[in-house]
Amino acid sequence: MDAGFDRKMLEALVCPRTQGVLQYDAEAQELVSKSANLAFPIRDGIPVMLVDEARVLD
Repeated sequence: MDAGFDRKMLEALVCPRTQGVLQYDAEAQELVSKSANLAFPIRDGIPVMLVDEARVLD
């Protein structure tokens, strides 16, 4: 895990659309919801859990 991102926070977070689990993508600095087909950005160590800010996965 990235030093600026807390593993315990990841365990507590769920996808705001599906309430499903999230996968941490360290390279892209995103939290990925495969069930919603969205990737939520992590900015300055803070996950932005807004569907409007998420990137749609290919």
